[in-house]
Amino acid sequence: MTSLATTGLARPHRWLRAHPYAADAALAAAVLTIVLLGAYVGPHASAHRPGPYFVVMSLFACAGLVLRRPMPRAVLAFTCAFTLLETVITGDDPPHTQIALAAVVALYTVVARTDRPTAWRIAAVTVAVLTGTVMLFGVRPWYAQENLGLFAWTGMAAAAGDAVRSRRAFIAAIEERAERAERTREEEARRRVAEERLRIARELHDVVAHHIALVNVQAGVASHIMDSRPDQAKEALAHVREASRSALGELRATVGLLRQHGDPEAPTEPAPGLGVLDQLVDGFARVGLRVDVAAASTLPDGPATATGAAGAADVVGPLPAAVDLAAYRVLQEALTNVHKHAGPGARAEVALLRAPDSLLLTVLDDGAGRTADATGAAPAGADHGGHGLIGMRERAAALGGSCEAGPRERGAPGFRVRASLPVRAAAGG
Repeated sequence: MTSLATTGLARPHRWLRAHPYAADAALAAAVLTIVLLGAYVGPHASAHRPGPYFVVMSLFACAGLVLRRPMPRAVLAFTCAFTLLETVITGDDPPHTQIALAAVVALYTVVARTDRPTAWRIAAVTVAVLTGTVMLFGVRPWYAQENLGLFAWTGMAAAAGDAVRSRRAFIAAIEERAERAERTREEEARRRVAEERLRIARELHDVVAHHIALVNVQAGVASHIMDSRPDQAKEALAHVREASRSALGELRATVGLLRQHGDPEAPTEPAPGLGVLDQLVDGFARVGLRVDVAAASTLPDGPATATGAAGAADVVGPLPAAVDLAAYRVLQEALTNVHKHAGPGARAEVALLRAPDSLLLTVLDDGAGRTADATGAAPAGADHGGHGLIGMRERAAALGGSCEAGPRERGAPGFRVRASLPVRAAAGG
């Protein structure tokens, strides 16, 4: 199909769209020209030449088309009135019904700009009135070609107007659907960005909170015994160096996730999981926190129970990467909170229960040295503005699981963290 740009009509088309009254005036002039040519140049023009009054009525009827857009129904009534006037009152034999072309254009406009039920009611009344009047007062017999031609023209005008209205509605629906899809795509992109930012924030918090807590304790120990026991102070500083090196490595791996594809120095080492639980426990043991680990499994294959961090991974078995990382981070954050808030001399118990479709993690502390109140709140001076518990709950919820934290049951001293992570749902996801 040849476009307007290739035919050189693009500029006039844009001008006519910007000036609708000028376009309708041009249409009215064209309709008037056709009406006059049909009346004076037609095959029966020499025998039945219309008088000057026909020209006047045609001029008024076609002039009404200039207002067909702002007042479509009024223009339709106006043009139909002149058509009926020419057919009934003037007494021509036969009447010159070429003037009905103005009513045909007005009917098309009404149907194209009105809802379908109303448009078809108006079209039916217009076709019936115009055609019935012409058949009664027009050319004999009533089924003459001129009478049926008027019926056909008015019917086609109504059908064309309905088709144009349906096409406009279809295009509007497509545009609205495209706009909605674009908005949905933008909202989905923003949601994914927010989720990614939250995930990275959790990773950074877990890494920083754990290692900096260890560094803080070891640095305090080294400062306290530097003069009296320099050998132990050196050992504490070595632990500080090791913890800081581990923190830098994990920070480098986490921040490396922000790199674009193809950037150099992308992280290649796997994310931590329960396979390195013994290293996590050893890190806390160096700063004086005793951690006992017990694992049990209801899987048909593999060992059923194990004591100690080294054998826990074998009992739990392979896990989806997301579950493995979440379990490690929950344990890391829970033990970090025990070390920070349970007080000196506290002891932590870690229990892992692997079922075919879930992994249950429990971290208990005995609260030795805790200065918390009866509600299990952190001791005075503890950081109440952290996001550790929130991060654990968010990690579990992201996998479809749950995480609870609070005082131990039956009034026992200490704190409990319990997390349930689904395994099959995470693997399917």
